[in-house]
Amino acid sequence: MKFPVAFATSALLAAILAAPAIAAETGKAAAKPDLARGQELSTTVCAACHTSDGSRGASANPILQGQHAEYIVKQLTEFKANKRVNAVMNGMAAPLSEADMRNVAAFYASKPPVNGVAKNKDTVALGEKIYRGGIPDKGVPACSACHSPNGAGLPVQYPRLGGQHAEYLESQMNAFRAGTRTNSAQMLGVAAKMSDKEIKAVTDYIAGLR
Repeated sequence: MKFPVAFATSALLAAILAAPAIAAETGKAAAKPDLARGQELSTTVCAACHTSDGSRGASANPILQGQHAEYIVKQLTEFKANKRVNAVMNGMAAPLSEADMRNVAAFYASKPPVNGVAKNKDTVALGEKIYRGGIPDKGVPACSACHSPNGAGLPVQYPRLGGQHAEYLESQMNAFRAGTRTNSAQMLGVAAKMSDKEIKAVTDYIAGLR
């Protein structure tokens, strides 16, 4: 059966207009993260540096337990793209698919945050002052404005900091200040204005937040 040209044209136009809606619906139906697969990846791939559940491993490596899934995915994506440079993590992230990243991130995020402690009683007051009020004379904003008063952070953009290893936090602040970590323009600006003493004080204080 032959259809009039006008009918065929209208049908084609309708199909084209409907395509974005169909694509949007397909996007909404993205599979939920597979926590079992995430645990498998954590145990077989990540455990050597982050322990099998992302809890308190070596202080040179970040605690992932309780971290926001969206933030972990962002970092893994940037490691894979070499936007964030680390010889170990660039290689570890390279073979991960988007699904792998979502799965392992969801697994870590499903765990309760761990508590840490501040170790240097002589700098707690300075660390608290910087975290809660910033350093006005240097134009350094309060850390709590982005990472929340208790260090819980906000998904995607601002990581959970409370309870994190002070040594790891210090190394990352120093990397931002030196320009060897460049995947946050905001943190590059903040760290550039801080002294060694100020970085040590605030990172030690953050380790005890809960």
